[in-house]
Amino acid sequence: MERMCPDKNEVFLVTGGGRGITAQCAIRLAERYGGTYILVGRSPLEATEPAWAANCDDEATLKSRAIAALRADGARPKPAEVQRVVDRVLAQREIVGTLRAIEAAGGAAIYLSVDVTDAEALRAALAPWRDRITGVLHGAGVLADKRIEQKTAADFDRVYGTKVHGLQAVLACIPPEQLRYLVLFSSVAGFYGNAGQADYALANEVLNKLAHRLQHEYPACHVAAVDWGPWDGGMVTPELKRLFVERHVAVIPVDVGTDMLADELAQETPAAQIVIGGALFPPVREPSAGRRSYRIHRTLTLDANPFLRDHVIGGKAVLPTVCAIGWMINAAENLYPGYTFACVEDYRVLKGIVFDETLADDYILDLRETAASPEAIYFDALISSAANGKSRYHYKAQITLKSESANQQIGKSANRKSRITDYELRITDHESGIRIQNLTGEILYHDHTLFHGPSFRGVEEVLTISEQGLTLRCCLPAVPPEVQGQFPVQTFNPYLTDVQLQSLLIWAKKTHDIVGLPLRIQKGEQFRQVHFGEVTYATLIVQSITDHNLVADVIVHNADGDLCSRVTGAEITLSKRLLGLFEQNRLVIGNR
Repeated sequence: MERMCPDKNEVFLVTGGGRGITAQCAIRLAERYGGTYILVGRSPLEATEPAWAANCDDEATLKSRAIAALRADGARPKPAEVQRVVDRVLAQREIVGTLRAIEAAGGAAIYLSVDVTDAEALRAALAPWRDRITGVLHGAGVLADKRIEQKTAADFDRVYGTKVHGLQAVLACIPPEQLRYLVLFSSVAGFYGNAGQADYALANEVLNKLAHRLQHEYPACHVAAVDWGPWDGGMVTPELKRLFVERHVAVIPVDVGTDMLADELAQETPAAQIVIGGALFPPVREPSAGRRSYRIHRTLTLDANPFLRDHVIGGKAVLPTVCAIGWMINAAENLYPGYTFACVEDYRVLKGIVFDETLADDYILDLRETAASPEAIYFDALISSAANGKSRYHYKAQITLKSESANQQIGKSANRKSRITDYELRITDHESGIRIQNLTGEILYHDHTLFHGPSFRGVEEVLTISEQGLTLRCCLPAVPPEVQGQFPVQTFNPYLTDVQLQSLLIWAKKTHDIVGLPLRIQKGEQFRQVHFGEVTYATLIVQSITDHNLVADVIVHNADGDLCSRVTGAEITLSKRLLGLFEQNRLVIGNR
């Protein structure tokens, strides 16, 4: 269906639109498209401001004048009361400024003082314009940030009600079939979560889901939930902005964000949900004196994890062993913000997860703290399920998280000991290596040396190979978040790690005409994160080879020679039978 850009005949209802970021968005839309903007907000709009505030823009001076005026009226003003009086004046000025800016930009502006959650009051206020409204920008929102155990029912009702009940009230007044545009201002807090914002995150995630539903039900309407990160303005105070800088959270410049919204309304194929910004990292959580245990349940499906269609053996999707490791690491990191993955030890595949009739309805990750300090936290991790009343054990490991400063020090120390040039990387570890030409990843994936699909096709070329090992050049294009499903990249990237560990399969096939499946990893260390699209070199050093097992180390450097990761004692179990199963790398219909 062909989409048209907004034009001067549009009439937008903008909730929370008199002030803040939503107001800035309305101004930018007026500049780009013209139109009429009905701004709805709780703040009343007075005809004039108090005489004591005239010709004064400095907030400190305004407070002094407010105190004097209140005392002149016989009051004994308290600081909170003075702040309320001054805030009211500043709010009035901002609303008036928004109206003037919209008109100066070429649009028409109307302000209505009404509570968006009051459906009857909203209906009455909008009566003169209801039938003409063609677009809605639902930007109303409030915060009541507290830890969940400190939140009250009133906090929840205020935060959730403004977002969700406010939208319900709007759609009760203006039927969606009348609209050409419906834009819901959501938040990355709803997408990623954020400490202290359980109610706000929940409310925004409801908006996200409603956007998907409304887009499906009203295809003629451009419906989008925009999950905004923090803006450089609005609710982000200078103190909060400094905190974001310290935590490396990018803020959205006002001109950039408003332009992105204006561009979104011109999209021919709109997405129901757009994420603009990254996760809001919560404060560092310090380990406690006692050792804690955690049990986390997860239901696994093919539909929820599209990448599994790229990891098929014998016609069946199999959970990559690196994703089991990533599951453990991500859960541990989510429990302890401020600590990141450093090491996995004694990782074992006990019984892999196959997406067929053996797939369980529920999988359990047990994490048990074994030791903790301000520098590091150690866990025993076990993934299990139940079948016929008995436990099945799938994967186990020991996970170490380190504080940011400790990880940085480890990375620097490792690079001082291991930094080497690209040329040295290719020849030092196995001097008798045979240089290979044109043994590319494309060939390896085509001739079924490797069974992997696009999400794991990151081997570019085998540079050298010998009886002692090999070196690969690797580069994996980005795997979209929606494809990563329940196994998203955090500090550990399972998709890139899988590519580097494919070195074991390549060496086994090219030197002994046999392939294998992962069995265990003695130790895996991460010294620096590697990103999608970044070139790395994976050097495999064979430790032992028998008819049934291959054990090797895998060392990964980037193009500058910096050490990125090191796997010691990676073991795969070898079998000729797998050669035929590797060729059956397309999913058989009917697998779960």
